[in-house]
Amino acid sequence: MGHKTALFTLHQAMGGKLVDFGGWDMPLHYGSQLEEHHKVRRAAGMFDVSHMTVVDVSGADAKAYLQRLLANDVTRIENQPGKALYSAMLNEAGGVIDDLIAYNMSGWFRVVVNCSTREKDLAWMNRIAADFAVELQERDDLAMIAIQGPNAMALTKQLVGEPRATLIDQLAVFQGKESGSWFIARTGYTGEDGLEIMLPNGEAPVFWQALANAGVAPCGLGARDTLRLEAGMNLYGHEMDEDTSPLVANMGWTIAWEPASRDFIGRPVIEAQKAAGVPQKLVGLVLRERGVLRAEQVVVVEGTDARGVITSGTFSPTLGYSIALARVPVSIGSHCQVEMRGKLVTVEVVKPNFVRHGQPLV
Repeated sequence: MGHKTALFTLHQAMGGKLVDFGGWDMPLHYGSQLEEHHKVRRAAGMFDVSHMTVVDVSGADAKAYLQRLLANDVTRIENQPGKALYSAMLNEAGGVIDDLIAYNMSGWFRVVVNCSTREKDLAWMNRIAADFAVELQERDDLAMIAIQGPNAMALTKQLVGEPRATLIDQLAVFQGKESGSWFIARTGYTGEDGLEIMLPNGEAPVFWQALANAGVAPCGLGARDTLRLEAGMNLYGHEMDEDTSPLVANMGWTIAWEPASRDFIGRPVIEAQKAAGVPQKLVGLVLRERGVLRAEQVVVVEGTDARGVITSGTFSPTLGYSIALARVPVSIGSHCQVEMRGKLVTVEVVKPNFVRHGQPLV
């Protein structure tokens, strides 16, 4: 048996199909992954994301520590209370240890990293922290619920009362703020507007049940994956890992090169990669005919012996055909071929995002 979130008993009661995910017992779906996907795109769905690792970073050197630890620069958000910053932690070879979100909490920072990489993330963060006057506190006392979809904010506001409803109205996209023991952020992993709410473990079941009673659909890991893939969002262990440069994983925009004096971990390596030019990049693939693109299928690009690989692939419920993210040679054109069941199938090459706010981008 794996770790259990504060909502485990409710997942069982609501018919969730529980599976192991990064050492946690989490719901894959509650009967229909397809229906859950559509609910988020068309109305509102909710996800238990309490398995994510939340770490509060405080102390005199909190900013300096994160400037060393992260490829992005927290000074970009230091004058914006609650503002979130997406970044990666890199190793000395320029590979991605993990991707994360850091929130400016006005004098300290809240960092949210992945559950499947928790142990190595915490070990790395503590190793780097040894050189700084900084304190790291893992917040395993908090549950986290993501409410996503076009109706998510309106339905949530009906349940949280004042002043939390007003706080939700005031939040900008990619911003979060505290409200008593709660932390409410306008963030998500679905390509829809919505919220991610951290609250004490003991309060989570009542809130989850209230959301369900209000018509917010419980959703599992399956729908979360198809939604994030439609939105072109990376998944650790697929689009990025410790052997993959952020420049190859479509994360170049998350690297703060200025000031040049900021010596973040991995900088010399990826700076050299940038100067030389990387041989691969991340693209989107579309197969409009019958068939499903899957991770690890080989991508063949005309004019080169180099091969690419699909990092994530699925049938898109919103679009009605198959989509994928793939790491491919930079010389790729508008079409390429994918090896499927011993045959080469021609697919369309697009930008690595497919659906946002319910609207097709391809």
